[in-house]
Amino acid sequence: MNGQLASQPLTTNIDEKLRVRKALQDITNRIHAAPNIKQILVDLKDGILNLFNAHSITIYVVDKSRNEIYSMFLAGGSKLNEIRVPISNKSIAGYVANTGKSVNISDPYNTIELKNIDKELSFDDSWDKKSGFRTKQILAAPIFNNNQLMGVIQILNRKVGIGKFTDEEEGLANEIAEVLGVAFYNQQRLSRRRKTRFDYLISHDMIKEEELEAAWEESKEKKETMETFLMSKYKISKEDIGRAYEEFYKCRFLTYNDKTVIPGDLIRNLKKEYLRRELWVPLERIDGNIHVIIDDPNNILKRDNIESLLKTKLVKYDIALPEDIIKYINLFYHSPEDEHSFTELLGKMEDEDAAAEEEEGADGVTESDSVIMQLVNKIINDAYTRRASDIHIEPNVGKKNVEIRFRVDGDCALYQTVPFSYRSALISRIKIMCNLDITVKRLPQDGKIKFRRSTGDEIELRVATIPTQGAVEDVVMRILAKGGETLPLTNMGIEERNLRELIGAITKPYGMILVVGPTGSGKTTTLHAALGHINKPDRKIWTAEDPVEITQYGLRQVQVQSKIGFDFAAAMRSFLRADPDVIMVGEMRDFETAKTGVEASLTGHLVFSTLHTNSAPETITRLLDMGIDPLNFADALLAILAQRLVRTLCKKCKEQYHPTQEEYNEIVESYGPEMFAKLNIPYNDNLMLSRPKGCDACDKTGYKGRMGIHELLVGTDDIKRLVQKHASVEVLREQAIKEGMTTLLQDGIIKSLKGFTDFKQVRRVCIK
Repeated sequence: MNGQLASQPLTTNIDEKLRVRKALQDITNRIHAAPNIKQILVDLKDGILNLFNAHSITIYVVDKSRNEIYSMFLAGGSKLNEIRVPISNKSIAGYVANTGKSVNISDPYNTIELKNIDKELSFDDSWDKKSGFRTKQILAAPIFNNNQLMGVIQILNRKVGIGKFTDEEEGLANEIAEVLGVAFYNQQRLSRRRKTRFDYLISHDMIKEEELEAAWEESKEKKETMETFLMSKYKISKEDIGRAYEEFYKCRFLTYNDKTVIPGDLIRNLKKEYLRRELWVPLERIDGNIHVIIDDPNNILKRDNIESLLKTKLVKYDIALPEDIIKYINLFYHSPEDEHSFTELLGKMEDEDAAAEEEEGADGVTESDSVIMQLVNKIINDAYTRRASDIHIEPNVGKKNVEIRFRVDGDCALYQTVPFSYRSALISRIKIMCNLDITVKRLPQDGKIKFRRSTGDEIELRVATIPTQGAVEDVVMRILAKGGETLPLTNMGIEERNLRELIGAITKPYGMILVVGPTGSGKTTTLHAALGHINKPDRKIWTAEDPVEITQYGLRQVQVQSKIGFDFAAAMRSFLRADPDVIMVGEMRDFETAKTGVEASLTGHLVFSTLHTNSAPETITRLLDMGIDPLNFADALLAILAQRLVRTLCKKCKEQYHPTQEEYNEIVESYGPEMFAKLNIPYNDNLMLSRPKGCDACDKTGYKGRMGIHELLVGTDDIKRLVQKHASVEVLREQAIKEGMTTLLQDGIIKSLKGFTDFKQVRRVCIK
C-alpha cells in the first residue's frame, strides 16, 4: 500500500509530461496549418497557453521596417486591436527581441532584479493599472528561424507555485518558439508571393481571403471600383482602406479636404481634362519636393509622364481614392458652389495681364479691374464661411507669392497664395473699399469696410495696413459680425460659483464691474451678455464702443471717433448728462476715462468696462498705479472678471483616454496640490480625459470652436480693505482664492477634466 502511494507522484508526473507532449504535437500541427499570422496570434493563442500552467500569453511578430514587434488581440469580443513595442532594452519584450536572450523574471516590480538583467530595463505597469491584473512572473523567449529574429513569446503569471517559471516551462517556451519561427518564416514567404494592396484587410480580419477573391469579380460585374465595392458590401471604412494602401505602397494616404491651398504655380500648365483622365494632380511643394496625389504610385509609366510634365525628378507620390482625386481637380479648376473659383480668377488675371503686355505702354492688372474685385470679394466670403476672425494678406520681398492666411479659433492657417505681380492691385483694391489713401504706402492706415454678401448678410471689417520690409504693405482685416446676436450669460460656460457671483454683481444698482484680458479674449462678448441679462425697459443703458461689434435692442450704442476728439472719456462725460442707469465703456485706456468711470459708479451708476491686464488682482494694482484714488476705487469695485479663450475639442471626434501618472501629476502640480485635493479626483482606472482626434468636421485638427475660462475677483469687504492699503498682487490673489476664486489656470483645468478642452490648450493661454 505504502509502495503504491510512494509511486503515485511519479506516475502523475509522467502522465502530465505525456499530456504536454501530445498537446505540443497538436498545437504544432495547428500552427503549421494556420492560413495566416493573424490566426496564430489571435485564434491559436489559447491553445498555446494550455501547454503552460499560466494565466496569460502574448506572441509578438517582428516588423523590421518600424524596428518594432507587434501583436494582435480582440477587444470587446470582436474588434481586432494591435499592440506595438519598440525593439530596445527599455521594455522586457523589446529587450528579448533586441538581444535575442530569454528572460525568466520572478517579480517585474523588483527594479533590482530588472537592473541586474540590464540597466535600461523597466516594467510598464500601465496595463496592470488599467485592467486590475497584477503581473507577478514573466517568461519571455525570442523566436528565431535560421538566426533571423521572427518575434517574441511572452508568458505571464504561473497558476501554481511562487517564484520563477521552472526549467521545464522555460524549455517548453523555447520549443514553441522554434515551431513559431518556422511558421512565421513560411507565412512571410507565402505573403510575399501573393501580396496585394488589400492584404492589411485580410491580416486584420476585416475580410476573408475567399471574400476578397470574389469581390474582384463582383466589382467588375457591377462596374464599381474595388474600393467602393468593399466599402458598400463589406462596410470597410475609408480609413481602413487608407491604412491598407499605406502599408502596401509605403506612402501617405490622403482624403479630400476642401480647405486645401490651391497650388497655382504647379497646375498652371496642366489641363483639367487630362488630369481627370489620368487621375493625378500636384498638391503642394514641401522641402523642394512636389507632392503629387495619384491612384497608383507603382505605375512607372505614369510617373515618368508626371516628372516630364513637371520638369523635375523631385516628386513624392501620395495615394488617394479616384473620387477624391477628382474632387481635388474640381476644387483647383472649378467650384460649383461659387460663381468663380480661385484658380479661374487667377487665370483671368493672367489672361488680362498677358493682353495688356501685348499693347505697347499698357499697364498690367489694376485695382479697378473686375477680376481683382471678384478676388477680394471671394477672399472675404470664404473667410466668413470658414468662421475666420481675421484675414492676413502678406506680400513678400522679391518675386515671391502673396500669402493669404485666415485666423480660425485663434490659430492662423494658410488659405491661398496669389502671384506676386498682383500684390499692388490687391492691396490698392482693399484700400479703395475702406476709403484709404492708395498713394500713402510708408505709413500705417486704419479703415473699415461694410460688406454685403450675396446672401444679404452684412458684415463689417476693421482694416489695418502696415508698411513692411521690402517696400510692401501687409493688410490685416478683422471681421466684425454686424448685428451679432448676444449670447445669454448662462450659455457662456461660466462655472457655477463664478456665474452666481457675477449675476449678483451686475444686478446691483451701482458700482464698477471690469472684464479684463488680452485683445481677442472675448471681453466684449461677455460684457454684452452681462448687459443682456439686465437689459430691461426700466433701465437706461448707454454704451461707448470702438467699434460697435454687437448691436443689442434696448441699448443706446455710440461709436467713439478719436480723430475728432470724441474719445471714451468724452463719451462718458456726455453720458452722465443723459440720465443713465448703466454705462458701458469699451476700454479704460487712460487715467481720465478710469477716473470718470470710478466717479460715475460712486454717483449711483452701474459702470462696465474692460482693461488689458493678465489677471483680476493685477487689474487693481494697474488702476491704482495709474493714479486712481484707492479709497474711491475700493468703494466702487463690485467685481473683476479675467478671461481667456481656449480651443474646444471637436464634439464629433474627441476621444477619451486614461492619462498616465505623469500627466496626472502635472495637472495636480499646476492646479495646486492642496486645492486639487478638494476636488476629490484621485488617480485610478476610472479617470478619463479627452483628447483631439481629427475628422472632416474639424478639418482634421481635433478642435472646433472656443470657450472662455474665467477668474472672478469679487469686491468683498476684505478685498476693499486691501485695495485701500494698496496691497500687492500676491496678497490680493491669496485673499481672493481664500474667498473662493479659482484662477484662470484652475478654471481651465476644471474644463479639461470635464472634457470640453485639453490641458495642452489651457497651458497655451495661461502663463501661470
